[in-house]
Amino acid sequence: MSGIQLADRVKLLETESAFEVLEKANRLQAQGMEVVHLEIGEPDFSTDSSVLQAAARALEEGHTKYGPPVGLPALRQAIAGHAGARRGIEVLSEQVVVTPGAKPILFFAMQACVNPGDEVILPDPGFPIYQSVIRYCGAVPKHVPIIEKDDNFTMDLDALEAAITPRTRAIILNSPHNPTGGIIPQEDMAAIVSLLQDKNILVISDEIYSDIYYDEPPITIASFPGMREKTIIIDGFSKSYAMTGWRLGYGIMPKMLVEQFSKLAVNVHSCTPPFVQLAGVEALKEGQASLERMVKEFKERRDILVEGLRNINGFRCPTPKGAFYAFPNIEGTGFDSKTLANKLLEEGGVAALNGSSFGEAGNGYLRFSYANSQENITKALEKIDAVLSSKKTRNII
Repeated sequence: MSGIQLADRVKLLETESAFEVLEKANRLQAQGMEVVHLEIGEPDFSTDSSVLQAAARALEEGHTKYGPPVGLPALRQAIAGHAGARRGIEVLSEQVVVTPGAKPILFFAMQACVNPGDEVILPDPGFPIYQSVIRYCGAVPKHVPIIEKDDNFTMDLDALEAAITPRTRAIILNSPHNPTGGIIPQEDMAAIVSLLQDKNILVISDEIYSDIYYDEPPITIASFPGMREKTIIIDGFSKSYAMTGWRLGYGIMPKMLVEQFSKLAVNVHSCTPPFVQLAGVEALKEGQASLERMVKEFKERRDILVEGLRNINGFRCPTPKGAFYAFPNIEGTGFDSKTLANKLLEEGGVAALNGSSFGEAGNGYLRFSYANSQENITKALEKIDAVLSSKKTRNII
C-alpha cells in the first residue's frame, strides 16, 4: 500500500522557531532545570475581566451561530472608529475585515494580490511567517536588511530602493518591529513613501504592535497622501489586549479588496466566532486602562533588560522603541547567534531566540522577549553573565 504523497507547496511552509525553543525549554524544565522564558512573544498579562464577562454574556445570549464572513457590523464599526482615531486617518467600517487572528489577513493579501513569480519585499530580520506565506504562494521573497541606526532599528533605504524592480508586486512593513522592537522614524517612512508613491506596489503594513510603544507613537504609511488606496493594515487584539488565544485579528484595506477577502474567508474559516467578536467590542471600549498598565510595566522591564544586557561583556543593545523585544548584538562575545542561544538555554536556563531564525541579517543577534516579570528578567541577566563568565564557555568559535 503506497503512502500519502505530499503536495510540493506544503513543503514550502515554515514554522515559528519560538515554539521549537519553548518545547525544548519545557523539556529541560521537566528534567528539573530552572528556566527563565524570554523566547515567546506573548504578553504574560491576563485578559481584562470586562472582556471575559462580555464573552460569557455573549455565550449565554446565544451568539454561537454563524456570522458574516467579514465580521459582525458592531465590531467592524468599533474597529473603524478606534483604528482611525489612533492613526489619524479616516477608516470606514466597510474597509474592515475581521479574521480569527491576524495571520489570515497576511495570507489573504498574498492570495488575492500576488501571482506566482511576483516579487515581494520583506524585512530581514523579520517575522518568519512572512517568507513562509510568500514562498507558499509561489512568489519570490526579496529581503531588505533592518539595520541599527541612532539607537533604533529601521529599514536600509538604499537596499530597499535597489530591491524594487518591475516585478515587485508588494512590500511588507512592520513597525513596531518583530524581532528588534524598532519603530520606523518619520523621515524614513517619508522616504519609503517617496519610493512607492508612483508605483503600483501593494503595501502590507503589519501594525500588530502599534499600541505598544514607549515614546513617540509609530506612524502608519497609510497616513501619507496617496498611500491609503494601496495599503492593507494588519492589526488585532492578541498583543494589545493580552488575547493571544482568543484568535481575533483584522485588516483595514481599500473597499475593492473586501469582497475578495470575503470569498477567501468563506473558503477557509466561514466566519470568526461571534462571541469572540463581541468580546473584542468590549476590549476596544473598556480595555484601554489595562493596555496602559501593561505598556507601563513593559517599559520598566525594557529598561531593566537593556541596561543589564549593556553591562554584559560582548553585548551591544539598542533601545527598543516598541513591542516587547530586545535585540542585542552579541558579536562581541565571539559566539554566533545559534551557538550562544543554545548555550544560554542548556547551561544557564535562559530561553532566547537565535537572531538568524528571523533571517540572515539577524545573524549576530539574539531576541529576548521581556514578557516576563522584572524578577525573572533580573535572574536571567545574572544567568547570562554567569554563562559568559564561565571558563567552559571560552571555546570561542
